[in-house]
This record gives sequence, structure tokens and C-alpha cells, in this order.
Amino acid sequence: MAPLAHLAMYKVCFRVFCGDSAILAGMDAAIDDGVHVLSISLGGPSGAFYNGSLAVATFSAVQKGIFVSCSAGNSGPNSTSLGNEAPWILTVGASTINRRFRTSVLLGNKKLLHGESMYQPKHADHKLRPLIYHVKEGEHSAWCQPNSLDHFDVKGKVVLCDAGKLSTIDKGEIVLNAGGAAIIIANGIVSRESISAQANVIPASYVGYKEGVEIKNYLNSTSSPVATILCGGTVLGLKSDPMMAYFSSRGPNFASPGILKPDIIGPGVDILAAWKESTDNKKGTKETFNVISGTSMSCPHLAGVAALLTSAHSEWSPAAIKSAIMTTASQVNRMGSAIVDQTGLPADVFAIGSGHVYPQKAHDPGLVFDIQPDNYIPYLCGLGYTPKQVQIIVKKNVTCSETIPEAQLNYPSFSVSIKRGERKAFTRMVTNVGPANSSYTVGDVSVPKGVHVEFAVDDFEYAMRFTSVQQTKTLKVMFSRDANDKEKDLYGQGYMTLVSDGGKYTVRTPFSFKFE
Repeated sequence: MAPLAHLAMYKVCFRVFCGDSAILAGMDAAIDDGVHVLSISLGGPSGAFYNGSLAVATFSAVQKGIFVSCSAGNSGPNSTSLGNEAPWILTVGASTINRRFRTSVLLGNKKLLHGESMYQPKHADHKLRPLIYHVKEGEHSAWCQPNSLDHFDVKGKVVLCDAGKLSTIDKGEIVLNAGGAAIIIANGIVSRESISAQANVIPASYVGYKEGVEIKNYLNSTSSPVATILCGGTVLGLKSDPMMAYFSSRGPNFASPGILKPDIIGPGVDILAAWKESTDNKKGTKETFNVISGTSMSCPHLAGVAALLTSAHSEWSPAAIKSAIMTTASQVNRMGSAIVDQTGLPADVFAIGSGHVYPQKAHDPGLVFDIQPDNYIPYLCGLGYTPKQVQIIVKKNVTCSETIPEAQLNYPSFSVSIKRGERKAFTRMVTNVGPANSSYTVGDVSVPKGVHVEFAVDDFEYAMRFTSVQQTKTLKVMFSRDANDKEKDLYGQGYMTLVSDGGKYTVRTPFSFKFE
């Protein structure tokens, strides 16, 4: 993302253990070294910020003007599964990219179903072989778990296995050891169509839930099912991307419900990058690369974007950079349709936050929602933290004489809890970072049925007029809910846009609603 950036690496994990003391020491070293951006592909349990080593340490970084990008976590698609929820952190979810390492399943009925695999032998034959699936023998055989295929005739056959319990490479080894020729791994109903390229030891295809159902229907339609795996190599230019990765952790924000999280999504599936050693045990090779999926991959993508913005706009605060990234994000794929999740339906704000990062637009956002480090103090006090608990985070004496509701923080999104018949008002300070003489009006607005939103600015009812760069204006946003609203869902969503005169800039702010 930022090929001319200088990288400093701090090792804080040893095997699978990342101790708090090591993380804090690494961050102290990074801060002392004067880094501009921190990329932290680490996370932990959700909870009060003053109890979280990452939340406390990253606040110290932000106080020094350092931008912090963190992984949202890989516990999706469950709700309230994300970590790193503090508002001074950019919390990053994962999406797919327009590249696939394709392998396809050719069935005996001539149907071709696309999947993925990193293992693609150059001299694999395309011979149709018997296709088997031992679901009737129990879940262990359907999952292809250890010893589950020992009593079956697997030799020379293509084995269908359900995803889960074991890694795809472990399943492949079990099939190989049982004498199988190839393996198909089919997603379950939870992860559905969200797949990624995996390593294996035999020809393989990891397919989505829909494709798995089609293969199982074919198995039931004939007494002699056959199949083969076709290696398609690297396929580029897919138009259905980006899609939401099923594993990407979702909101709502458990630690601070009044702040919408995650903030953004970025590339985190099938990411090709340099690796410290050969992944296939080749000695003396320089081809040390790997392909990995996870929010640990999307987090550094956004850190790279932040590095570019920091270089171009050295006067911007970490919050201003975050605002530029969030308010210019995209909610559509390359075909112009809504970004979908693993179900094939439009992903909601608790999955994508503001949307998918759009670096070119983030460079020139028009307006930003800025937050200075001390502005977080009344927010933290408003969470119910004691002055002593807030002091653990901000490292200074605090009285908590001023508190604000969470949604009152000058954040580039709104997360509002609202009852029937209730009306709530919030303010946002917007800063002009575009042309000196510019004007903005409210553009598109979307809210759930039964919810209403009104706007006002400090000098005009419908327009914000700027005469200089870095000039600020106050925007008042009032949400109300009908007294007889019959909405039965717990959550709703929406958005608003501020559009510049002439239409060059569109500043988008997402809404989430909790209906009490």
C-alpha cells in the first residue's frame, strides 16, 4: 500500500503467546522510535478500556500523534464478536479481493463448480474418478476426521468432506493416507459462499455452501457419481468483489455501544505476501511467500493507507486521517451492487462499518470530523468510568466534571439507542480540508421506517459555508422515533451524506440504531 514506507518490526509474540508486558514494551519502543503509524494485528477479549493493555497503550500512541490500525478479529459472523473497539483505534474488518486461486469441480453430469486451492500440481490429470461422501456413517466421516475413513474403500477416489473441525490441509492428509486421489471441501451453512485458498497435499477444491449442496444433490441422483478437479491457476478481475469475509468479527460494539464498530473493511482474503521461510520445505529457495486470510491481513492494508495520508497531510491528526478513510469508503462492489456478506445479502453496518476503503478518495475527503486526545476524556467519563480508571488510560489527573454520551463524541458515524416517542440530539464539528471557499448541504439520507432525522448548522439552516481551510462548523443532528413505531427488530441502520456545491465531495456518515 505504501511501497516507499520505512518499516520497523517489533516482536511481541513467541509461538502462540503474546504477553501483555511484551506488547506494552514493543509499543513503548515504537513510540520512542518516532513511528507515524502502528499496525497491530493482535486482539483480545472485549471489556473496559482501562483493563485492556492494547487500549491503554494505543491511547498513548494517539497522544503522540501516531495513527493506530488494529484487527477487528476473526470470530465472525457472530454478533458482538469484535475486539479493539476503542474509538481512538481504526478497527478493521476483512473483505475479499478480485483474485482467486481457482480449482474447479467437474461432475459427471458436466456441471462445473468453482472453488479454490493453493495446491495446483502442474501434471495433474483430469480423469473422472468415483466420487464418495460418507455422511451416512456419521459426522466424523463427513468431516474426514482422523481414522474416520479407515474402513472405507477410498483408494483412487475423489472424497467430499464437509468443512470444519480440522484445517483443509489436515483433511487432505487424511484422505491421502487413506488412498484418496483428490478432495472437495464444502462449506457449511454458516460460512456459506465465503471461501479462501488453502494449502493441501492432493488436488483439492474448497467450495461454497451452494456448490456443496449441488454436489450432494448430484451424488443422490446417480448410482455411479464421478468427478475430477481442474486447476485454473490465478484468476483476476472478478467483478463481484469486494465481498465480506464470513470470519471477520462483527459489531455491535460491546465495550462502547454508542460507537459504531468496525470502522472500515479492507483486503483480508487470499493475501499474497513475503514469508520468512519456504512454505513447502524447499531448501535454499528465495521463493519465500505465503497466502493468508484474516483481519491480520486487512489491518496492515489500512495502516499502509494511513501512511500515505500521513505523508501527504502531515498536519492532520490521527482522528482526521481516520475520518478521511471512513467518510470516503465505498459500499458497492465493482459491478456497482451492494457489498454482500457470506449469505449473498447486503452486508450491514455491523459487518462493514463505513464500508470498503477507497484510498484515492481518502486523500481528498473535503471535510473531516476531528478529535483531539483530551476530547476522549468526557467520553470516557460518560462511560461510567471513575476518574482513577480514566487516568489509567490518559495518564493525567482527571476529575470527570464533564461527561458526554458516547454518541456525542465527534465520530464519523452515529450509533444511537432510541425508544418509541424519544428524541435525541447530537452535534458534530466538521472541519474543511478542501477548497477554502466551499459550501455543503445535506444530500441523501436513509433511516429505518418510524425514525426521523433533522439537521441544522450554526449559521444556515440547510448549508455549511466555508471561507478558509481548517475552518470548522457545527452540525446538529436530531433523531426521533414515532411513539407508535411497530419495529420489531432490535437494530436498524441508515446514513447521511454532506455534498459540496458542484458535487465534487460526498462525505458519508453511517447510522446504527438500537430500538429499545
